Amino acid sequence: MFKIQTLNKIDPNGLSLFPLSKYEIASEFKNADAIVLRSFKMHDMEFPSSLKAIARAGAGVNNIPLERCTDSGIVVFNTPGANANGVKELVLAGLLITSRDIVGAVNWGKTLIGKGDEVPSLIEKGKKNFAGQEIQGKTLAVIGLGAIGVLVANAAKALGMKVIGYDPYISVQHALELSREVTWVEGIQPLLSQADYVTVNVPLTPETKGYINKEKFAMMKDGVKILNFARGGLVDNNDLKEAIATGKVSNYVTDFPDEETIKMEKVISIPHLGASTKESETNCAVMAVNQIKDFLENGNIINSVNFPAASMPRHEGARILIANKNIPNIISQISSVLAAEGINIDNMLNRKRDDIAYNIIDVAQATIPESIDKKLQLIEGVCMVRLIH
Repeated sequence: MFKIQTLNKIDPNGLSLFPLSKYEIASEFKNADAIVLRSFKMHDMEFPSSLKAIARAGAGVNNIPLERCTDSGIVVFNTPGANANGVKELVLAGLLITSRDIVGAVNWGKTLIGKGDEVPSLIEKGKKNFAGQEIQGKTLAVIGLGAIGVLVANAAKALGMKVIGYDPYISVQHALELSREVTWVEGIQPLLSQADYVTVNVPLTPETKGYINKEKFAMMKDGVKILNFARGGLVDNNDLKEAIATGKVSNYVTDFPDEETIKMEKVISIPHLGASTKESETNCAVMAVNQIKDFLENGNIINSVNFPAASMPRHEGARILIANKNIPNIISQISSVLAAEGINIDNMLNRKRDDIAYNIIDVAQATIPESIDKKLQLIEGVCMVRLIH
C-alpha cells in the first residue's frame, strides 16, 4: 500500500483517483510515500526517508524546498496549465475593469445608500465621472506565451483586440495552439511601443524579478494599462509608482498585491483569485494525483520541476529506477552491478536535467533481490533507487 499525505484540503475529485486497494490517504503519516499539497509551506518540514514524491496542485512551488528535495532524490511535481482557463478569465476581467472603471463606479454607488428616491437621478448625474473605453480595436501585448498567455492571446483576439505576443522560449506545443491572427514579435521594444494594454505571463525567477521597470515603461505609450496575473515581484513597485504619477501608466491591476500596491492610486488589487475556481481546483488535483500515481506505480516523471521528464511504457518484467548526480561513469557502474547479479537490461532510458540524472531500467526478471537496492545505493553520486516488481 502506498501512503499519501495531504497537507491542504485537496479536491475530492482528484483524491478519488487513488484506488483504495493500493493507496491510503491521510493528513498525517509518519512514513508517507508521497505528499499532495497546495500552499502549505514545507521549508521547515522534516521529510521521512520513505518520501518519494511531492505534488503541488498548482503551478508555483515557492513553498517547497526544491534543492533539498533533489539532493534527497524526491521528485517534485506541479500542474502547469491545469488552472490556465481560470487565470485567463480573470485576465479578461482585468482588461475590462481597467477600461471601464467598474470598481470605482460600484464603490461610488454605495456612497448613495440612504439617498432614497434621489438615487436614480444621482446615478445619472454621476456616471459621467466613470466613463471609460472599449477594448475592441485596442492593442494587447502578451509577454509570455505559455499555457495562460496563449489562452489570453486567443481570447483577446476573439474579442476584437489586436494582439501581439513575445516569448523567446515558447514551446512547440504552445506555438501550435496560438492563433495565427496573433502577431509575433522578436523583441520587447517593438512589442511595448504598440501596446494599449500589457499583460505579463511569465514565471518569477531571479532573472525576471522587476522585469517591468523604468526601462520597460520608457518603451510604452502614455496611458498604458498593465496587468499582472502571473506573480508578485515581476513589476518594480518604485518604478510603477513613478510611472503612474507621470501618466505613463493609467491603471495597474494585479492578482498579487502587497502593502505598497494596495496604497497606490490607480491600482486595482485582487487577492490572488486567478486559480480560485472550483474547476481549477479540480483540474489541479486530478493532474497532481495522476502524476503521483504514474510515478509511484511506473516510475514515469511528467511535469517535474526538479527532475528531468522521463517516461517509458511498462513491460512484463521488473523496473529499476535510479536518480544520480550528473557525473561521469555512473551508468557503467550501474551496468556492472546488474551484470554481476546476472540481471540483463531489456530497455533503458536515461535523462538529465541540470545536475541530476534519472534512469528507468527494465529487466527481464519479474522480481529483483532487495540486495540490489543496497548495492546500487553504494555507487557514489546515486541519491535514489527504487525497485518496481
